[in-house]
Amino acid sequence: MVGQITGSGFGKEKRLLNAKDYSLVFEEPDARASHQNLLLLAKINDRAGHRLGLVIAKKNVRLAVHRNRIKRVTREFLRNRSADEPHIDVVVLARRGMGELDNAELSSILQQQWKKLMHQTTKTLPNNSQDS
Repeated sequence: MVGQITGSGFGKEKRLLNAKDYSLVFEEPDARASHQNLLLLAKINDRAGHRLGLVIAKKNVRLAVHRNRIKRVTREFLRNRSADEPHIDVVVLARRGMGELDNAELSSILQQQWKKLMHQTTKTLPNNSQDS
């Protein structure tokens, strides 16, 4: 296909696909990071990388163009994460006002909240060697 870059897409292996996947994260998150405009919930997974689930409700972000932009920025953010980090399933929930953020603000907030998630997940890893 013209213009398609292989390996940089956001295929099925990088997404939460069904209600069961989302439920595992919602019911027993290993980490959570809250901000005025968004909430991140994460569960450590045993897969080859991070998986993303997005909950961008029309109630909280009215315009479709804003919802789609939030999704694009969030996917791009996750695409650029290091493979050295603990692999997690993460659900991003939009809150009111998220649609008014520009891309730089949104990326900055995602970066801050991601650091919180990584800090929490590294503490809860089963093979964490802090007790030795």
